Amino acid sequence: MIETIKKTQDPRQIGAAEAFIDTHMALGRVAFSLTELMKESGLSAIAAKYQLLRLRGKVVRISRRQSFFLIVGPEHRSIGAPPVTWWLQDYFNWLGRPYYLALQSAASVYGSNPQALQVTQVMTDRPYRTIQVGRIQVRFFVKRWLKRTSTQQMDQAAAPLCISTPEATVFDLVRYAGKIGGIERAAETIEPFLFSLRAHELKRVLEAEGEFAVAQRLGFVIEAMGANKLAQAIHDWLPNKLAIVPLSPLKGERENIPIVERWGVLNNSSELKL
Repeated sequence: MIETIKKTQDPRQIGAAEAFIDTHMALGRVAFSLTELMKESGLSAIAAKYQLLRLRGKVVRISRRQSFFLIVGPEHRSIGAPPVTWWLQDYFNWLGRPYYLALQSAASVYGSNPQALQVTQVMTDRPYRTIQVGRIQVRFFVKRWLKRTSTQQMDQAAAPLCISTPEATVFDLVRYAGKIGGIERAAETIEPFLFSLRAHELKRVLEAEGEFAVAQRLGFVIEAMGANKLAQAIHDWLPNKLAIVPLSPLKGERENIPIVERWGVLNNSSELKL
């Protein structure tokens, strides 16, 4: 099979994939699709895949199901892939889907690192399998109304990168608490950058997301940390009559658990108290 490919290749195309990759690296790019390689090099799909196979170590495929590749420079050979923040935008451009850096990964950008995070957390609008490439892991979370979320471009990033604002990040941390280790873990992540939040931006997030139960939990958590002005901004946004919600939806026991009337929260956490 390999000999057949060699014989059918135009001599001018030999080494075309490597030349394409070297050009991309010189331009500071670390990601490309098979279609892009074929278009720029003139290689067929079979020839392009064969040449990439010979560049193993310098090029890595993001998954067996997707023809999207990363260029691994010498400085990143030990981890098997370039940093996620260098190629995430290119990847989602290729998918044609919206995204943003989210949850604890976003919080770490804003100065919160209570525990070392071994995975990059990304929000998008449809399910995707976790990516494991080299020692890098990317986990995807789904938000149907993704475009409502307040985002911004990450400052001083090596490449364009969309990230949730601090206020949207704290909302997501509470909303997805059950998937990131619980409400206590969410609170622990919020605390280091809590006092950098802006009340007017927090209100804008609440209005865009429109989820009372999450806002009730967030208000309780923020007030428990002593940020009373931020908590009051949330309380002012909530309706006068609140449905009772458990602070941690994963904890099923509700008997003999105090209700915090101000927030309509059933406090089933052993760590968070007003």
